[in-house]
Amino acid sequence: MAQTLDTDKTSAQVDKVLGRWVSQAKDSQTEIFKSGGTYSGTLLAGWGNDLYEKDGKTLKKDTKNPDAALRNQTLLNAVILSGLVHEDGVYKRGTYYDVRTGKTFSCTMRLQGEGLEIRIYWKVPLLGMTKKWTRLPS
Repeated sequence: MAQTLDTDKTSAQVDKVLGRWVSQAKDSQTEIFKSGGTYSGTLLAGWGNDLYEKDGKTLKKDTKNPDAALRNQTLLNAVILSGLVHEDGVYKRGTYYDVRTGKTFSCTMRLQGEGLEIRIYWKVPLLGMTKKWTRLPS
């Protein structure tokens, strides 16, 4: 099946997902950006644990990354969402990288009012969880 992107939506409507978001638990912040025709997100703060080592100064590294070449990158600004395309009101076919485990899962996103819902799953959406995020002021 060929990939078809929304052509009846304006770029402004589709790009409403861009910006900074905070998790419902208020333990992490992510910035969603557009690169080419896909949407991605980087980790800005938190993640349920501090991004710094015990000294409070040294940024933690992505030591659990399955790609050995990326294990020296810091968790701060790590790409945790990638490859999402907008189709039929949903951002689909993306991946979500869990820096705590080093595992990558499939994901979708949907704007819900002023919030954002991210469905993270393994193989089928039924086998997953939904995270809710709120937009941070610019």
